[in-house]
Amino acid sequence: MSITELNCCESAKAGLKIAIIGTGSAAFAAAIRAADEGAVVTLIEKGKVGGTCVNVGCVPSKIFIRAAHIAHLQSWHPFAGMKQYSDGVDRAAMVAQQQARVDALRYAKYESILASNENITLVRGIARFKDAHTLVVEQSNGENISIQADRILVATGRNPMIPDVPGLKETPFWTSTEALESESLPAHLIIYGASVVALELAQAFLRLGSNVTLIARSTLLSSEDPAIGTALQAILVAEGMRILLHTEMKSVIHDGKVFHVDLGDEQISSDRLLIAAGRVPNTDSLDLNLVGIATDAKGAIEINDYMRTSVANVYAAGDCTNKPQFVYVAAAAGTRAAINMTGGDAALDLSVMPTVVFTDPQVASVGLNEAAALAQGIETDSRTLKMENVPRALANFDTRGLIKLVVEAKSGKLIGAQVLAAEGGEIIQTAALAIRNQMTYQQLADQLFPYLTMVEGLKLCAQTFTKDVTQLSCCAG
Repeated sequence: MSITELNCCESAKAGLKIAIIGTGSAAFAAAIRAADEGAVVTLIEKGKVGGTCVNVGCVPSKIFIRAAHIAHLQSWHPFAGMKQYSDGVDRAAMVAQQQARVDALRYAKYESILASNENITLVRGIARFKDAHTLVVEQSNGENISIQADRILVATGRNPMIPDVPGLKETPFWTSTEALESESLPAHLIIYGASVVALELAQAFLRLGSNVTLIARSTLLSSEDPAIGTALQAILVAEGMRILLHTEMKSVIHDGKVFHVDLGDEQISSDRLLIAAGRVPNTDSLDLNLVGIATDAKGAIEINDYMRTSVANVYAAGDCTNKPQFVYVAAAAGTRAAINMTGGDAALDLSVMPTVVFTDPQVASVGLNEAAALAQGIETDSRTLKMENVPRALANFDTRGLIKLVVEAKSGKLIGAQVLAAEGGEIIQTAALAIRNQMTYQQLADQLFPYLTMVEGLKLCAQTFTKDVTQLSCCAG
């Protein structure tokens, strides 16, 4: 596909009209920046303002996961002299608190901005392209309105992908949305999926008292270093989860009370079934082909590093594109799209992009793993440090997990890090900064890290390239 480039030297014009389809993180970041540059912005939204993250994604899921973690610590912890107890869970009360926080954040970060920024207007309805400068918006009363704009940004996000399994669509299955909003806990929950959403919710429901069976079409977190998925699987199984690898659902029946899932060599039943098998871009209803906006085979809008599509004045950002599906990527892309729509020239650099899976322990990674480096023809060296060698993990009586560092063999420069550890999401940013600054393993090993901290594990792992860390004293320099 040929991405059409706009003149990078074009200056922003007062009163430039920009239409944005969607009101999630990418859309709002773009709207705020474009308005600051003097543009007149129209946001178009068919549902709740705020998109996936604040309403049905990041915010409610992390509240749910944190609550489950507290419940787990109450009923199981490693410290002598302290009682372990479980008084059960009032799921309805949990959901009420969770949704109250969601509502508060949606108002503070989205709705109040609409109310206070006179350069941003919200239009309700379903948008589609009429031509490269015109959108038709179908309103809830059935009437259509036409919106003309100098620039258009598509930021429509994604929805859960529902696999084509016989019988599934006729059943009352859950997606993550229904799972997070349910005021009751299933006795037995079957989850179909083995990536971020599936694993986060599976462990949370398990810790709140549900029996959980996880069905993975491949392995856990198959895009990560294999050591991560294998280690995480052992941890989840130890907590009581049943995990079926390389397994697919052949058919699903719901008899009015119970789900019956045929796996080929066995049939399993549950009172709830959660589908968390990926997400698909919300682009079908936009009539993109009418104006020649290129998409990939899955319907994601193809964009370049400047968020430009194949049509000169049309941009796209966030999960509806072919860029990685993370809210911070979406927000960064939205801001850069606005800069470029108003005459700037800002690229989105994803060469050092940390990611986190909020299981316990957390999975975090940045840069290249060994397989990805090999695919790029890079000769690597690597070291893996078990968390039992990290003093803070020993002090916490929680030595589950590992840290792995990947370096370019010839130069010793750090090119990747994979972490499975408590507070892994906090650890990984230090690795990201080290990669960004082209540090070698020796330079990382020579840094001062506070003792006792989990992030000290990065220093210790770097030291293993030249030393046996089991023979060092505590906080050895």
